[in-house]
Amino acid sequence: MNEHPTLLVSACLLGQPVRYDGHSKGLPATLHAALAARYRLIIICPEVAGGLPTPRPPAELAGGDGHAVLRQAATVRTAAGGDVSQEFITGAQLALQLAQQQQCRIALLKANSPSCGNLQVYSGRFDGQLQDGQGVTAALLSAHGITVYNETQLEQLLD
Repeated sequence: MNEHPTLLVSACLLGQPVRYDGHSKGLPATLHAALAARYRLIIICPEVAGGLPTPRPPAELAGGDGHAVLRQAATVRTAAGGDVSQEFITGAQLALQLAQQQQCRIALLKANSPSCGNLQVYSGRFDGQLQDGQGVTAALLSAHGITVYNETQLEQLLD
């Protein structure tokens, strides 16, 4: 039997209203269908899995990227200063556990997210500026050999 490879996907990209603002960032139906035809989709929102509600205050990485958060050298903070680092770490650990259980070697995560960003994340100053780095979940998955893509890199997943 030629089973499709497994792809871990951010729930918001598949239309689930789990983002901090209670909305989704769903992919167009044609792209969703193309992914579903090629992969067995495993869906997670690391932030919700880590115990955060929807909606929730926006959060950004302060003092470093997701790798630094995992080393406890940086934090994940809300604009009001609340520390949600543990929820982000827990969600990342659950995403990794799910990916490993399902034998995922690749993931499609939401660009720029403090959890899921694979190339850039917001600055931590809530000023709308991006900086190079990975979110907490993307960092943990990458550290365990899982290749992380974002929705601007779909052509690499659908070649």
